[in-house]
Order: sequence, then structure tokens, then C-alpha cells
Amino acid sequence: MEKKFLVDEQIKAERVRVIKEDGTNWGVFSFEEALKLAKEQNLNLILISDKTTPPVCKIADYGKFFYSLRKKEKEKKKKEPEVKGVRIGYNTSLHDLEIKANQAKRFLEKGHKVMVEMILRGRERELKDFALEKMKKFLEILNSKIEIKTEGEIKFLPRGLLTIVQKK
Repeated sequence: MEKKFLVDEQIKAERVRVIKEDGTNWGVFSFEEALKLAKEQNLNLILISDKTTPPVCKIADYGKFFYSLRKKEKEKKKKEPEVKGVRIGYNTSLHDLEIKANQAKRFLEKGHKVMVEMILRGRERELKDFALEKMKKFLEILNSKIEIKTEGEIKFLPRGLLTIVQKK
């Protein structure tokens, strides 16, 4: 998050809507009045939104304000599931497919999405039907271990096949 907020004298507006530190609306003031109110409380006047008329400013300590924004951003990133990858080959044996399915199962149990990818090289690209059957076989094995749902169909890419699965 690299958004920079204008603070105190950097703000170029004649009138501003002022929000208190606790989030309540204080009202519309001239810029000089708002800055004076902030200085009386030993706080900063921070421009939150300049898209509205009049612009919205908050009276708060800039360091604490920016720290809380970064903290919220980190929490949001933690909640997003990470996409893990599992690659299977064109000539992968049935036993190896089961091992890869176990690995994908561990990822899914931790709450991640799994991108299943099959890279096709050379002549393997001509036999896409066989590769598609192998991918479907892998998804059947994985589905027998843990309930899954795919996001869309299996995609044919220039380099091979790809699909993303997640836990139901």
C-alpha cells in the first residue's frame, strides 16, 4: 500500500469536512479553522478523500493512522487464500498421481487453492486428448481423497493444461 496522504499545510482546499479521531463527523470548516482545531489537540489534519465536495479530512496522529492502515492491509492479505501449484507430467504413473494428489490434499486442507498444471512438450502437444484424460484421472483421485470443486473448466494453454481447484 503506497498511497500517500496529504497532511496539514500540504492540503490545498478552502473548506473541508472534518472527521474526529473516533470517526464521528464534526462538520464543515474552513481549512484554517480545521488546521487550528488539529493543532490545539496536538494532532494532524489528514486528507482522506479529495474526490468529494468538500474534501474529507480526519484529525488524528499521522503515525498511528498510517500504522493502523498498514496493519489492516496485512490482515486482509492473510485472509486471502494462497494459490499453491502441483505439476503433473504427461507420462506420470498412477502411483505418482496419487502422491501428487496427497500433496494437493494437504494444501487444500490448509485452506489454499491448488493450481494443477500439466506441461506438454514436443509431440505431447499433439495428443491433448490423452493429456486431458490424465488430468481428469488426477482430479478423480484428488476428489476421492477430499471434496473439491474446480474453478471453471480445464484450460488448454500453448504449453499444456491448467485448472484451479479448491475445497468444497
